[in-house]
Amino acid sequence: MKLFSGGLEERRIHPLLLMGGMNLDFLCIHPFRDGNGRVSRLLLLLQCYHLGFEVGRYISLERLIEENKDRYYETLEQSSRGWHDSRHDPWPYTNFLLYIIKTAYQEFENRLGDMTSPRGAKAQAVREAVRRQIGEFRLTDIEDACPGVGRDWIRQILTQMKAASELRCQGRGRGSRWHYFPNEGSNSE
Repeated sequence: MKLFSGGLEERRIHPLLLMGGMNLDFLCIHPFRDGNGRVSRLLLLLQCYHLGFEVGRYISLERLIEENKDRYYETLEQSSRGWHDSRHDPWPYTNFLLYIIKTAYQEFENRLGDMTSPRGAKAQAVREAVRRQIGEFRLTDIEDACPGVGRDWIRQILTQMKAASELRCQGRGRGSRWHYFPNEGSNSE
């Protein structure tokens, strides 16, 4: 940690590159019997905050790494080869972390763009996503079809459509399944 803070003070290396190197070093040291990956991702998030890159407050870096876990392990293996002899190449892993941060900012920007939608656009998007469903569907199917729309808002629209007899629900909670009946309800908004 002292090398990281010293590197920040010297300003010879960009802070994001220092962060990638420190994260790689932590993983190569492997200080714990279990949980090193989780702790390294927590350290990554904290270092991002420390450096002023706060996208992790809004977009899960953990999720993005999980979605790219094959590349994560591949770059970690490439960069850790020869680490104990100081003959390693930190660039594959560092580039991967930079890609994750860039992807998080892109996703955040897309979400902000969704927020500027006209009033009622999200409700309309949910209704249209429901109407495109064939057979039974789950709440998560609508979430996937409507990125940027919160789960509570989707539930509220589903409840409204159920009250209008456009939908029926079987089950409760996570196991609930919905069915759309286009001829039985009103199509009015």
